Amino acid sequence: MSFDWIAVAAGAGVGLIVGVTGVGGGSLMTPLLISVFGLDKAIAIGTDLWFAGLTKVSGSIAHHREDHVDYHITKKLLIGSIPATIATMVFTHVEGIKKSGDNMLAYALGIALLLTAVTVAFRPVWYRVGIWLERWITRETRPALTVLCGAILGVLVSLSSIGAGALGATMILLLYPRLDMKRLVGSDIAHAVPLTIVAGIGHASLGNVNWVLLVELLMGSIPGIWVGAKLTKHLPETITRIALCICLVLAAKKILMTA
Repeated sequence: MSFDWIAVAAGAGVGLIVGVTGVGGGSLMTPLLISVFGLDKAIAIGTDLWFAGLTKVSGSIAHHREDHVDYHITKKLLIGSIPATIATMVFTHVEGIKKSGDNMLAYALGIALLLTAVTVAFRPVWYRVGIWLERWITRETRPALTVLCGAILGVLVSLSSIGAGALGATMILLLYPRLDMKRLVGSDIAHAVPLTIVAGIGHASLGNVNWVLLVELLMGSIPGIWVGAKLTKHLPETITRIALCICLVLAAKKILMTA
């Protein structure tokens, strides 16, 4: 069997960035699939959803074993995200992905990329914002807001494949600023896996997944993430965060110009 080693290298590159920064998988892979591999937006999104879900499975298991998952938070997010994802995919089935739908995906993708860039750029600020929001967010309203955030993520991830990582973690941080960082990351990953796979199943039912390319990307991403995790302690966080933000903004600009 012959492999597309460019796809393997692309998977390794994205995996390396994910390993170093903790985010950027879907944010970088979908624009890459569109611009480098020439996939339609819908197929790029569907392929990336499976890429993101499968690459995060091992991370989710590891966090579960270390007791880094707050299942109360994860459950509330899923109560909002899974029905929203299913509803979005049903709407997509009914309407189909025609020219107008393709433009809608482009706008959703571009906006999601810009939102991710903002969350990454101002990551140190979100904790202080969350502490400030505690004045208005009570113990009674926090569960409902968590479900609402899950629903927003469900729609956004279904339409763009982006948001389950950086945006999800930021939402959790804003609602639960005193949550230990390890449990925040673990809860976010535990929520992202079922969310992306359910959305991926919806896109697969539409034929929006390139399975051969997916396998080749995974061949590169798995070792890439491992190497990136090893490099994290040697690279300044500020530099990696700025570089990632620049990539996200440039990718968003290119996607929105095609809409």
